[in-house]
Amino acid sequence: MTENITSHALKFISLDDAAAMTQGTRITFIPGIQALYSEALKNICYVKGIPVIRALHPMMGVDKETGEDRQARLFELTSQTGLPTMFFDDERPRNVWTEQLALAESIGSPSSPALIPDDYKHRVEMFGLCAITLAEDGLVWNMRILNDGALSRKYGYNARTSAAAPGKIVEIISVIDACLEQQAQRGSQYLVGDAVTAADIYWATMSMCITATPPDIMPVTQQNQGMLKFFASNSKRPEIAQVLSTRIIDHQRYILTTYCETPAVLGGDLL
Repeated sequence: MTENITSHALKFISLDDAAAMTQGTRITFIPGIQALYSEALKNICYVKGIPVIRALHPMMGVDKETGEDRQARLFELTSQTGLPTMFFDDERPRNVWTEQLALAESIGSPSSPALIPDDYKHRVEMFGLCAITLAEDGLVWNMRILNDGALSRKYGYNARTSAAAPGKIVEIISVIDACLEQQAQRGSQYLVGDAVTAADIYWATMSMCITATPPDIMPVTQQNQGMLKFFASNSKRPEIAQVLSTRIIDHQRYILTTYCETPAVLGGDLL
C-alpha cells in the first residue's frame, strides 16, 4: 500500500512518507490488526509518552495485479520485512525489539517510568524475561509455529518444531508464573523489582496470543476477528490451560489497563 489512508479516525501514512520524514516517531502497523510486536512497541511508546505516527506496513505475498512482491519496498528501505519498523527523526530504521526499546527509553518523556532498570541485576532479569517472550524460540515464536501457514514457515515451521512448540510455551508460561508468585510474596505486582519495566509491558501484550482477551482490552475488528479466535483457542489447549494461572491473567489485565491505552486503538473496521 502506498497511499495514505484514514481508518476510523486514525490516519496511516504510507511507508514512503514515513521513511522520508525527518522528524517524529513513525511505526508500521496493519490497520485493524493487533500484530503483537507492533502492539507491544506502541504500548512501550505509550508508557514513555512518545507520540506515534502510524505508517502502513505492507502485507506479505505477491500483488495479484502487478505480480510484484508487496514487501519489496520495505526490504529496500530496511533490509528486512518484519513488523514493525520504527523510524525516528532522520536516524536509521530500527527493526529489532532491543534497539526499539533502547530508542524509546532514550527519547521518552523524562517523567515517564524507566522501563530498563538502572540496577544491573534487575536489568539482567528484565532482558531475560523479555527474551523468552519476544526472541527466537520464545513465546510468540513458538505460538506462530503451532500450525502450518505462510507466517509459520517464515519462523521455521516443520513437523518437529511444531510438535515441540506446546511444551516450550508451557515452560515459558510456568517461568513467568513462578516469577509473579515470588514477586507477590515480597509484595510486588511486577515481574522485576518494585516498578513497571519493559518485561511487564512486553509480556502483558504478547501473552494475548495465549489468552481470550476481552473486547474492553482488545476490540474486535473485521480484520482481527480470526486472529482473536486463534489466540482464544490457544488458551483452551489442555497443556496451556493447565498452567495459565489466575496470576497470569490478573497481571496481564493490571498492566494493560493501568499503563497502556485500553481498549486498544487499532483502526480497521470495528464489529
